[in-house]
Amino acid sequence: MPPAGAASKVAGGWLVQGEWCLASGVDHADWLLLAAPEVDATGRPARVFAVPRSAATIHDTWNGVGLRAAGSNTVVVGTTVVPDEHSAPLTALLAGDGSEGEPRCYSAPAHLAGGLLLCAPALGAARRALTAWAHWARTATLGGARPLDHSSTQERFARSAAEIDMVELMLSEAVRRADTDPVTAELVARNRRDAAMGAECLVAAVDRLFRSGGAHIRDVDGDLHRCWADVLTIASHGALRMEPAAEAHAQSFD
Repeated sequence: MPPAGAASKVAGGWLVQGEWCLASGVDHADWLLLAAPEVDATGRPARVFAVPRSAATIHDTWNGVGLRAAGSNTVVVGTTVVPDEHSAPLTALLAGDGSEGEPRCYSAPAHLAGGLLLCAPALGAARRALTAWAHWARTATLGGARPLDHSSTQERFARSAAEIDMVELMLSEAVRRADTDPVTAELVARNRRDAAMGAECLVAAVDRLFRSGGAHIRDVDGDLHRCWADVLTIASHGALRMEPAAEAHAQSFD
C-alpha cells in the first residue's frame, strides 16, 4: 500500500521502484500488486502496478504471531518499467469500474467481497479451534470426570458453537449477495459491515474457548493456540475494523 515506493510516467508505461512491506502470499506468487504514488502528479495519487516477481527481491521479514503461512514479507523493486496496461489508479480498483459485460470479479468494488475473503479463513480457524477444544472437553480426567460434564463448560461450548454457526450463516448470505445482487453503495457497505461483525464474533467465540480450556490445550504448538492466534491476527486487519465499516454503513443510508 502507498505511500511506499514511487512511480514516474515514461513513454508507454511507468518507472516503478521502492520497498513494500507486508506483501502477503509473495512466496507463492508469479505477479505482485504494488501500489505507489505518482511522484510527478499533483496530489501524488496512487496507482497499482502488476510487477512480475522476477523483478523483485524478497526479504524474509514476516514474524507475525498468527497467519504464519501468509508469508507477508518485504518486497524490493529496483528501477523497473511497467507497461500502461499493467497499471490502474488505486481509486478505480477500490471503487470498481462497473464496466458492462465484464465479469463481476473484475469490475466490482473492492469492499464488496474483500472483507469476506479475509473473514473466511478466520471462520475456518474458529471451527478448528472448536473441534480441538471439544476433544479436550470430552476427555476424562484422572478422576473419571469430563470437563464437558460441568454446566459452565457446556454453556461456553454452546455459546461459542452458536456464534461460529451464526457467522457462517451471515457470511454465506453476504457471499450470495456479492455474487448475485445489484451492486449498490448500500450492498457494499452491508457486506463490509457483516465481515467486520463476523470477525468480532469469531474473536469472542475463540477467545472464550482459549480462556476456559485446560493448561496444556493452550500449548504454543497446539491447534487451539494456533487457531486463536490466527483468528485474532485476521481480525486486526484494517479491512475488518468495525469503525470504518460502521461509518460506511451509516453513510449508505444518507
